Amino acid sequence: MSRVCQVTGKKPIVGNSVSHSNIKTKRRFLPNLQTKRFFFAEEDRWVTLKVSSEAIRTINKNGLASVVKGLRAKGDKI
Repeated sequence: MSRVCQVTGKKPIVGNSVSHSNIKTKRRFLPNLQTKRFFFAEEDRWVTLKVSSEAIRTINKNGLASVVKGLRAKGDKI
């Protein structure tokens, strides 16, 4: 499974690792992804999502129902 947040779409980005002597080598910055289970009260079941820490805050703020509705409108199977 890829390292992509299901809610925000965050994915790894590429940058430089800079040493003390200023030598630059390529590296990847990975998003802070968590596999988290949420209880979806409207359907009376648990939903497992691979989300970033920012997405967890979004779900806490807006509610799981609105986030799942947006995901289904986007075409994701939840």
